[in-house]
Amino acid sequence: MNTSNIRTAEDIVIRFSGDSGDGMQLTGTLFSDTSALLGNGISTFPDYPAEIRAPQGTVAGVSGFQVHIGSHRVDNPGDYCDVLVAMNPAALKANRRWLKRGATVILDGDSITEENLRRAGFATTDPVEELGLAEYNVVVPAITSMTREALAETGLDHKSIVKCKNMFALGICFFMFDRPAEHAEHYLTSKFAKKNPAIAEANILAIKAGHNYAANTHQFANTYVAPAELEKGTYRSINGNVATAWGFIAASEKSGRPLFCGSYPITPATVILEELAKHKELGVKTVQAEDEIAGICTSIGAAFAGNLAVTTTSGPGLSLKSEALGLAVMAELPLVVVDVQRGGPSTGLPTKTEQSDLMQALYGRNGECPAVVVAASSPSDCFHYAFTAAKIAMEHMTPVVLLTDGFIANGSEPWRIPSMSDYPTIVPPIVEEAPEGGFMPYARNEKLARGWAFPGKEGLEHRIGGLEKDALRGSISHDPANHQKMVRTRAEKVARTADYIPEQEVFGAEDADLLVVGWGGTRGHLHTAVEQLQREGYSIALAHFNYINPLPRNTEQLLRRYGKVVVCELNEGQFAAYLRQEFEGLHLEQFNKTEGQPFTIVELTEKFSELLK
Repeated sequence: MNTSNIRTAEDIVIRFSGDSGDGMQLTGTLFSDTSALLGNGISTFPDYPAEIRAPQGTVAGVSGFQVHIGSHRVDNPGDYCDVLVAMNPAALKANRRWLKRGATVILDGDSITEENLRRAGFATTDPVEELGLAEYNVVVPAITSMTREALAETGLDHKSIVKCKNMFALGICFFMFDRPAEHAEHYLTSKFAKKNPAIAEANILAIKAGHNYAANTHQFANTYVAPAELEKGTYRSINGNVATAWGFIAASEKSGRPLFCGSYPITPATVILEELAKHKELGVKTVQAEDEIAGICTSIGAAFAGNLAVTTTSGPGLSLKSEALGLAVMAELPLVVVDVQRGGPSTGLPTKTEQSDLMQALYGRNGECPAVVVAASSPSDCFHYAFTAAKIAMEHMTPVVLLTDGFIANGSEPWRIPSMSDYPTIVPPIVEEAPEGGFMPYARNEKLARGWAFPGKEGLEHRIGGLEKDALRGSISHDPANHQKMVRTRAEKVARTADYIPEQEVFGAEDADLLVVGWGGTRGHLHTAVEQLQREGYSIALAHFNYINPLPRNTEQLLRRYGKVVVCELNEGQFAAYLRQEFEGLHLEQFNKTEGQPFTIVELTEKFSELLK
């Protein structure tokens, strides 16, 4: 490559898009991982169709993968793309609105057929003109034909050859951004080593053919994005679901308790169960239960038997688990319930992101049934909060609901692999033998945690279940005063965990004109928007919450310190309503979105600028 023709950029956003069978997720992942290995900051956003197999060639069936790479730490996958790879007219139509002005569009010319145009809803035979792309750099290579030509001598059948066209497109992008192909080639070789090495060879040939095509034409600009200056350490690209699974494994190691996960597969949480199932050598036990109720009930049994017990789900599954979660609260057993939120209600938008399960996590159970609620904010952040949720559950003998969402669960970013010496030992209140005077199963320590006595130990026999029990002995009790005491004790135990979590921090000045408040997976977008406005001279700050119930001790003081506060959520105002309920007379502005998509930086900065005028 002639380096004199290469321009440099601090940030580039690329969107790969096509039918759900076109391999766009793999293409985007290989480009992202290659960039991460080169030291770039990355943030990804896989955008799946909601239907399992929508009609081919339709806008409803478009699958996308957006990646933002930068020469600095990247907090979000970007709003609009510099490059769009569209494998058919439907992909072009679905993503027209996400193009930056002057962006490069790569459209497979072989896909522009009368049938594909009809399925995508075009009125004319020229999708480029119809969508008003005259001011964009639109390149229409015959990707499918060139893939067939490049692989003609491989001996593969026509269908297998055409499936390699996504790798041809990847080769073009590798050329455009000066990415080496070694990682992709190694991945393909490993993936098909046993099943079909010829498929691996064909895909690698397609990458090379795409790269050579781009190098031999003058239609593609060359752009270099320098490595980011990240903290020294060993990094890997990780998504939120895998990070969540690893956080639990780390907590198991630090507590000395074996890890058990009983779950039922559900989008977008299934990968946590799948990842945990890979690690039997670390003592991890997994059960794919027949339904959501069985999943949580097996985990409650595992907690009773002395395991770090986890169950994973999404919003509809959390509804089904609610009765059993109440049992865990009443029995005071350590349990972590992971809710990877998606659009609802009911089946809703199974592959789209939302933050609409907050009220369900806080209150979605019968009776006075408090549970700790914690939320992760980024893909790599999921490791820390999975570990933290497990620590709280075991040390305080209480269920914890860990909220993530589809955006951070499926998205990925570079993660600095921590040393386990950086993480504290987890010390559950395990009872090894009966104290003098006999074992009282509901006697409590300074955290109000009862002792964790495993079955089968002489002298530690005790009753446990969903009926109210005596405040000390654990025997069934219907005494009114005892019930009042136990209700308040369970609530105070949850409230007292606030003594063991950090105070809420603020990014920005303590006397800023506007405080932006967020929670969970919106942090990357909110932080970027606030930082951008701060550079432009605006008086603005951000408080982003991870600890929801209980809230950090300084929350009320912090919120009342600012003259204007806006709460931003991917729901219709649940956290704002919760804050108003907790702190009487608190005035809050709101900015809400329920489109199944993350916030964009543009809409956030526009809203904040409006509030600051």
